[in-house]
Amino acid sequence: MDTFTESMKNFYLTISEGLGGWGLQLIGAIAALIIGLWIIRILMNAIARVLEKRTIDKTLQPFLLTTLGFILKLLLIISIAGIVGLPMASFAALLAGVGVAIGAAFNGSLGHIASGIMLLIFRPFKVGDLIKTNGAFGFVKEISVFVTVIETFQNETEIIPNSAITANKITNLTKVGNLRVDMPFAIRYGSDISKAKDIVLNVLKNDENVLQKVDKAPRVAVNNLGQNSVELLALPYVNCENYWDVYWDTRQKIVEALGKANYEAPLPQRVVTMTK
Repeated sequence: MDTFTESMKNFYLTISEGLGGWGLQLIGAIAALIIGLWIIRILMNAIARVLEKRTIDKTLQPFLLTTLGFILKLLLIISIAGIVGLPMASFAALLAGVGVAIGAAFNGSLGHIASGIMLLIFRPFKVGDLIKTNGAFGFVKEISVFVTVIETFQNETEIIPNSAITANKITNLTKVGNLRVDMPFAIRYGSDISKAKDIVLNVLKNDENVLQKVDKAPRVAVNNLGQNSVELLALPYVNCENYWDVYWDTRQKIVEALGKANYEAPLPQRVVTMTK
């Protein structure tokens, strides 16, 4: 009986000593994790401010910050593993296994990362560009590791996975620096076409948002001879930020100017032949 009691006592002391040492390591690891994350956050904020002050492309900034943050957190985890007492060889094998498992589980996400890298290398667009892709039409606000953020003209934020963008058509309206806004309008058959063109051209030339450069001068042309009207086309060039101002407001000015000149809206026409 005394032998059994002594054995249990020794077992209890061994367990207590082990748990006590491991408990201190665990407390130290948790403290290191909290302090490390706090330091990383301060460091990342400082780096973000430096990147903003430097002439670093805004397209690269989110990607660089995300990648650097991931590396710093990975180093922190490795350091904490050393505090807990995990052998580096075993921890590396564990980390590799976890990486393989995560890679298999998030296969699509890895595709988004690869697509994000492609967008940064080939640069079909950059932050601030006006683009159309995947049904979204707006200005690029951010290109991150996984997604691209687009702000539409309706102030909607479109968050699109990078792989969806690289797999589909991308229309960059900012690449050239300006756009042509095609605005069709029509007049009745028998109306003075030259006078109508002069009226509309005068509206375009007096619009402050319409470019007046020699190679981008506004133009008015006959577009089609329709069934009920002569279809004309106003062709002003504008800077990207003024696209909608011209698309809506200038179109209204054209309608008002033609109305003042007594150009009536075309109506359906039919030729009736009377026979005896």
